[in-house]
Amino acid sequence: MVNFKVIYKIIGTLLFIEAAMMSICMGLALYTGDDDSLAFVISVFLTLLGGLIFKYLGREAENSLGRREAYLLVTLTWIIFSLFGALPFLISGYIPDFTNAYFETISGFTTTGCSILDDVENLPHGTLFWRTMTQWIGGLGIVFFTIAIIPSLVGGNVKVFSAEATGPIRAKMHPRLSTTAKWIWSIYFLLTISCAGCYYLAGMGIFDCLNYAMTTTATGGFSTHNASTGYFHNPYIDYTAIVFMFLSGTSFTLLYATLFKGRFRQFFHNSEFRLYLSLVLIASLLIAVFLMTGNDYQLADAIRVSLFQVTSFITTTGIFNDDAAQWHHTTWVILSICMFIGASSGSTSGGFKCIRVVMVFKILKNEFLRILHPRAVLPVRVNDSIVPYSAQVTLLAFLAAYAGLCIFTYFCMILMGVDSTNSITIALSCAGNVGPTLGLEIGPTMSWNILPMGVKWLLSGLMLMGRLEVFTVLVLFTRAFWKEN
Repeated sequence: MVNFKVIYKIIGTLLFIEAAMMSICMGLALYTGDDDSLAFVISVFLTLLGGLIFKYLGREAENSLGRREAYLLVTLTWIIFSLFGALPFLISGYIPDFTNAYFETISGFTTTGCSILDDVENLPHGTLFWRTMTQWIGGLGIVFFTIAIIPSLVGGNVKVFSAEATGPIRAKMHPRLSTTAKWIWSIYFLLTISCAGCYYLAGMGIFDCLNYAMTTTATGGFSTHNASTGYFHNPYIDYTAIVFMFLSGTSFTLLYATLFKGRFRQFFHNSEFRLYLSLVLIASLLIAVFLMTGNDYQLADAIRVSLFQVTSFITTTGIFNDDAAQWHHTTWVILSICMFIGASSGSTSGGFKCIRVVMVFKILKNEFLRILHPRAVLPVRVNDSIVPYSAQVTLLAFLAAYAGLCIFTYFCMILMGVDSTNSITIALSCAGNVGPTLGLEIGPTMSWNILPMGVKWLLSGLMLMGRLEVFTVLVLFTRAFWKEN
């Protein structure tokens, strides 16, 4: 049977951490004197109370997790974190509807970045910073964050890491997972501080540069302005965003090997990174040509805008400096492909991941060779490592499940009255945790508030499954998971 006590115990501690994060926003609200101060005080109290209740339910639990407990813990943590994270929006009245508040919060924690808010500039500083913080914590994973700061809390943390990490190959920097977690979070923090500094030098104010830096490195996309980075009309800010979105979409293990181990040659010998870089450059070039020929953009503007949008879509960040819904429809196809593929595994980005695309191409190549040479032994090699057959089967199963979820969501939205173009791009956006879409009714610059309530709950589940890479959530609905043996 599933050991619920240890799950309750860990969730209780995690809620204490969430309350501490809320306290930072509470302090900011008190400092600025905005009207959301009381909402944060009540939210912190209720979150602490929830933590105490879960700790009580998990009293005397053994500090050890099995594989089933790990998968259930990760899924429940994201659901419960979003539930308590919605309290500041609800209590302050800035998002009075529970469905909208939960949708906004889970969109933040999963770093999807789609929003139901028509006017984010109407929010006070504390609430804006809470939206940003949900994305920054969710960027590398809530439970993974806990492993970094309290490694003794989660017994069996390798299983938790497997349930929450992204990508088919889990590379470790150190034999101890807690040390790996600390290194990854150190790189993440360094990227965030560097990004904030560059934004500040480019002309942003302190509050804006902190918010945009946190959502850029989390590849989340929440902004403090309705026009996102387009609000500033500043090419330096755009190029800063491009650089840090691209770096945040790169494998953090690869960044560690390059920055701290000096293995610069490995950076460009990595097959996933080469594909990632090639996709960004080719897609940007194609869109720039369409913008100059079809939308009368000047060369410099076309390059900057296309590079920005491609990097934003492929890294699933979702910030924007132009309205891509007004571009030629061919550019929509290119951006949709970028949205589906995503950036590197082991980064903060979502999507299918470039490493899986590399593996699919190598499997296809081997199949063609096997037709000509039926008895040949043809291993699949990625970066000089042989991919085991079990990982190849898992890859194809993930592709089938990922595509199946998108198609299922697409048909459900059509039945609920959403038009076809919006339905498919919204499904791809939520499954890949991208945020913006390419329809005319709900474009990249628009809020998702007009969607029916049922669609919002459907998409909340899809965002969660996209962030946890499908199987972590879907396995909970199998009969075998709940069998005693």
